[in-house]
Amino acid sequence: MFKGKKSLLVIALIAVLLVVVAGCASGGGNKATSESKKTQNGWEKIKEKGVLTVATSGTLYPTSFYAKGNPEITGYEVEVLKEATKRLGIKVKFEEMGFDGMLSAVNSGQVDAAANNIDTSDDRKEKFAFSDPYKYSFASMVVRKSDQSGIRSLEDLKGKKSAGAATTTYMKIAEKFGAESVVYDNVTNDQYLMDVANGRTDVILNDYYLQKMAIAAFPEIPVEINPGLYYNPSESGLIMKKDNTELKAKIDQEIKGMKKDGTLKKLSEQFFGGADISKKADIKITQVVKVD
Repeated sequence: MFKGKKSLLVIALIAVLLVVVAGCASGGGNKATSESKKTQNGWEKIKEKGVLTVATSGTLYPTSFYAKGNPEITGYEVEVLKEATKRLGIKVKFEEMGFDGMLSAVNSGQVDAAANNIDTSDDRKEKFAFSDPYKYSFASMVVRKSDQSGIRSLEDLKGKKSAGAATTTYMKIAEKFGAESVVYDNVTNDQYLMDVANGRTDVILNDYYLQKMAIAAFPEIPVEINPGLYYNPSESGLIMKKDNTELKAKIDQEIKGMKKDGTLKKLSEQFFGGADISKKADIKITQVVKVD
């Protein structure tokens, strides 16, 4: 009888040891899976697929647009990323969407990154990673040519109708000075400009170089950039998930190389009418406005 109890005790101990060992193995497996998942969500996953997926609008001339008669998307940022990914030995795929959905698409993993003249800001840098800047600029206003829409300063925005996407820094500035927001969902530049000209809206706050090129593309629309009213210097880069540090390092490496060998300057001059936006402009800034 004693022997029988001893045998049962031995069997029970073996069973407990097996459970402990299995638990350890399971825990180790979960850790390995977690590490693998973390890696697969970043650069290694992109490298394995051979494709970097980037959100962009396809309607923002001259940084992301369709040239007449050409079925392929092009533009300054588009071509910068095509060249950068080519140097990394992968391809780039562009997912077109409105600006308001781009950052959430990056955050959810729907896309790897976003490029659409997205300015760096303290708020965005807390939530996302930015590549080294490949574009430097400053803000300006498009107004009616006949009367400058009655705007001579940022303070004159009060009561005016300001056109743009809902969550941009420019719209936040307009709202801060008391403008009424008129929100558009991924429409082309000519629609924005025509609405200012015909009085549906009064002003467009945006990047100087983008506005300069848009106006040049539609000379028949009676609008202009408000002369001398330049504010908020800015810089733009590719925006990614905060923890995607290896992808950022890879993109930064190629941007540095493209600056050094003149590729950024060449692409800038090609799309921005001879202007070199890969370096800071020597321009008088009249005001700097902080927004949340």
